Amino acid sequence: MTDQIILANARLILADQVTTGSLQIKDGLIADIGTGAGVPKGAVDLGGDYLAPGLVELHTDNLERHLSPRPKVDWPYRAAIMAHDRELAGCGITTVFDAIRVGSITSGGGKRYGKYARRMADEILAMRDAGALRISHHLHLRAEICSETLTEELAEFGTADRIGIISMMDHTPGQRQFSDVAKFEAYVRGKHNLSEADFAGYVDFLYGLQAQFGTTHEAATVAAANRLGAVLASHDDTTAGQVATSHAYGVRLAEFPTSMEAADACHANDIAVIMGAPNLIRGGSHSGNVAAVDLAKAGRLDILSSDYVPAALLLAAVRLGLIWDDLPRGIATVTSAPAKAAGLTDRGQLAIGQRADLVAFAVLDDIAMVQQSYSAGRRVF
Repeated sequence: MTDQIILANARLILADQVTTGSLQIKDGLIADIGTGAGVPKGAVDLGGDYLAPGLVELHTDNLERHLSPRPKVDWPYRAAIMAHDRELAGCGITTVFDAIRVGSITSGGGKRYGKYARRMADEILAMRDAGALRISHHLHLRAEICSETLTEELAEFGTADRIGIISMMDHTPGQRQFSDVAKFEAYVRGKHNLSEADFAGYVDFLYGLQAQFGTTHEAATVAAANRLGAVLASHDDTTAGQVATSHAYGVRLAEFPTSMEAADACHANDIAVIMGAPNLIRGGSHSGNVAAVDLAKAGRLDILSSDYVPAALLLAAVRLGLIWDDLPRGIATVTSAPAKAAGLTDRGQLAIGQRADLVAFAVLDDIAMVQQSYSAGRRVF
């Protein structure tokens, strides 16, 4: 049977303009695009709402939030994946690269966390193969350089897993995201209820890990990305020197650079800059780093990520459209730009032949409100 849906009387957000028209879905793909406000018999009347490509999320911590809804509380993997999947669908996100930590700390130091990546990946892949997920899920391995088990955990993955992204993350205090150690102290002690003495011991422990494993783990991460055919991403680059190192590694995507210097260097080296939507909405970084709005105004912001607030993604894209006075450009930061960065050529645009991944939304002042979401032509919200 041929499934066919017409979404009519919509404000279509195309690559370079917004125009009133209709869109036909057939067999999960965009089959036709028309103009005008007419509503053919049997069509879905969107009542003038915006219609955009489904959002593409490259880096989200949302799954881990569902895995551990409270400190020391572990939630069943499949239940967490299901809740995460449904939440993203309701936020207009139709493609997600689930960020899964690889690299664990199993000895001392005051804060231990064990291995989970291989098991979590298996669960996501099994649920995807069973058709249990509403949106398109892909794997993003978040490689913790400052850990004890990174090399052996990376070795557990092969080409059959189709890893999309591997990012190098070094959260050693005193550099990158936490150049300000006081900010790191406030974050860690608040989250894990550490005493002042325990925190000092933990920092010394992390410095020791970085000194022992840092060089080896960086090399292992680069090698794993090459072996698995994954896009290699840097994380929290702060200086031009760090960006130069990233470029030499073959990095194509810079997640959350922390300074204008780093963003300028990324731009000069043709590395796409991804910034957090919550940073844009809040007007600044919770770690005290460069504000996303400043990068946007300087033309140094290419892609948005919801990071830790899924609903922030569409909200921030619309906000960018207002800042730039160009809604298609703002929407591109959460659709065509991330799709291109991840090597996905079948989605991210309202164009004939593309996957019918779509989000319909209204705007109240500057607040975007999702009305409907479609994944490969199937309504998921």
